Amino acid sequence: MSSTFLTMLPFVLFAFVASITPGPTNILVMSNSARYGFKAALPIVFGACTSAGLIVLAVGNGIGETLDQLPLIESFMKWTGVLWLSYLAWQIYRSPAMLPHTEHAAPHKVGLWAGASLQLVNPKTWMMALAVISVFAGSGQDRQVRTLCLSMIFFLVALPCMGTWALLGAGSAKWIRSSSAMRRFNRFMAFLLLGSAWLSVLA
Repeated sequence: MSSTFLTMLPFVLFAFVASITPGPTNILVMSNSARYGFKAALPIVFGACTSAGLIVLAVGNGIGETLDQLPLIESFMKWTGVLWLSYLAWQIYRSPAMLPHTEHAAPHKVGLWAGASLQLVNPKTWMMALAVISVFAGSGQDRQVRTLCLSMIFFLVALPCMGTWALLGAGSAKWIRSSSAMRRFNRFMAFLLLGSAWLSVLA
């Protein structure tokens, strides 16, 4: 038991850093939470975490090797993700400057499927999964069991990490007291989302 724990501890730390650091999905979670409340961001969080965990599982079962040999698919995924994030950034930028938690606030348009899809078309998520499997899955008869454990651990670690970004968004909404402040917040988050998307291509 202790040896298994010591083996998995580096992976837990890796999953924590990968999940808590700023990125397009976390920025989208924070923006949605600030505009529509903490509960509105939970479907995005659950969708993104579930998708990331399933990607780790899929890569561990051989899909990653196939993608690694098809650079055109990787390029297609990258540009699909960037264009979709750019569209979401535009939607946030032009969204009505309504104060959060008002009865006239528009219903949120980003949900579970959007969070999951962002991970599915994000090549960095797949590359992360390849690194996870190559470093932590090992070899031998228990490889599939370890891959399943890695997938579940990543999901369980990512869930509170992305939830933290939702809490940050909900907390920031308390400081937004006017429509003009909400408009500035929307535009700031839109530029952050746009920048994070295109920097992933230029990096």
